[in-house]
Amino acid sequence: MDLRFKIVILFLFCGFLHSQQDSLTTNEYITTFPSKISTRISLVNTSNSFILNDVANNAKYELKPNVREYLGFSVLFRSIEIDYGFSPKFFNANKDNDNSRLFNLNIRAFLGQWMQTIDLYNQKGFYFSSDNQRVNLSGIKTFKIGGSTSYIFNKNFSFRAIGFQNEWQTKSAGSFIPSIYYYYTKYHLTLEDIDEKASSFDIAVGPSYYYNFCLNRNFIFSLGAHAGVGLNHSSNLGEGDFTSILYDFSGRAVVGYNSDTFFAGINSNIILLEHKIDAYTVQDDTIPFLEFYIGYRFNAPKKWVKFADDFNKKYGL
Repeated sequence: MDLRFKIVILFLFCGFLHSQQDSLTTNEYITTFPSKISTRISLVNTSNSFILNDVANNAKYELKPNVREYLGFSVLFRSIEIDYGFSPKFFNANKDNDNSRLFNLNIRAFLGQWMQTIDLYNQKGFYFSSDNQRVNLSGIKTFKIGGSTSYIFNKNFSFRAIGFQNEWQTKSAGSFIPSIYYYYTKYHLTLEDIDEKASSFDIAVGPSYYYNFCLNRNFIFSLGAHAGVGLNHSSNLGEGDFTSILYDFSGRAVVGYNSDTFFAGINSNIILLEHKIDAYTVQDDTIPFLEFYIGYRFNAPKKWVKFADDFNKKYGL
């Protein structure tokens, strides 16, 4: 069975188990859409890039993937979401990307006031730049998997209204959200007679705060940031195995429009992980994400709604 299909099946099941939040009725702060199917098309620019700062020699090296843009299509019912994306070569950011690929998966699930995110980046084909010189390296592959576990203190703050929009913030609210971040990254370089592998593990904990500003009935502006500290352990990236302090930062800004049927928005987010790979080299691991999307909601079949409600009631969800 194809790996992507397995991942989709797994999260379809997990998403259904976490769908109880959608059965809430409209309150003063949050509107939900438990009987709607949401469809969405989006243009996404994202990647996992690496910057090496050689402190001893005052030099900077950048390693960025060739493929960074893709078209995404989503269908969402309650907390169940199915996504498909592909990277057209005619996009400017994807030109000169022969033998390159990008597979990106982002999942967010909710259980009460807990929020779980999972990110996966599988990339092949990079370019290396330093001192205005650029070299294509089609033999570099990276694989990153990880995410975060967070607790949303304010029940009147909707994180689902940011990007996913299967809820809507009807009255301004913010929340303190402590989070723990964790990522595993694997590197593989094949170039002529070279065949090298390396890996890195990050874990950090810290506070964050997000606020949804309701500009009027149909528009919101959301802003938030996270800062944390932890540890990184790298193997074969610099001088063998090396453990250092990790600093992480993430920020998000969202502008969204919503009606009963039509919704649209701009979703931007960045994650920065900074650590040393040896005594004199600092690595910046960056994950920018920029999405432009439009979507449409329509009524779900009554059998779907009844089945979901009966399932949640039967198992006390």
